[in-house]
Amino acid sequence: MLIAAALALALAASAAAAPPVAGIFVPGKSLGGVSLGMTKHDVLEVWGRRHGVCRNCSRTTWYFNYERFRPQAAGVVFRRGRVVQVFTVWKPAGWRTPGALLLGAQVEQVTRAYGALEKRVCSGYYALLQPARRAVSVFYIDGTELWGFGLTRPEVSPCL
Repeated sequence: MLIAAALALALAASAAAAPPVAGIFVPGKSLGGVSLGMTKHDVLEVWGRRHGVCRNCSRTTWYFNYERFRPQAAGVVFRRGRVVQVFTVWKPAGWRTPGALLLGAQVEQVTRAYGALEKRVCSGYYALLQPARRAVSVFYIDGTELWGFGLTRPEVSPCL
């Protein structure tokens, strides 16, 4: 299945939490109200205090799972106390772009909405990238289906 590594990391989270249900991904700007560069305090203000911390991640990573130890979630990676990556995990229901591109859409719908995107092969899935100067918008694809959204700094790998 998709993003085996992300599943393992999500299961490592020690607490359930509540990311926004049916969050909005604004490419180049935010995911569920969280933007690159935000502080830990900022993220807690937007998504609440209930989150799990990945124990095996190289960078501080928080998971905001809908249900305890279930991989449907959103995650945030920090470097020096600031968000460098934010992403959905395991196709949470209702997440979409402002143009109504929903998780679960076919890859053709992604490219129709965003044009030709750079492809990065990850372990068991691939990412379609829309690079910009300060942020890379990421569309995670499993087979032919959109399984996740993400935003990452250009110097950070989009693979989870």
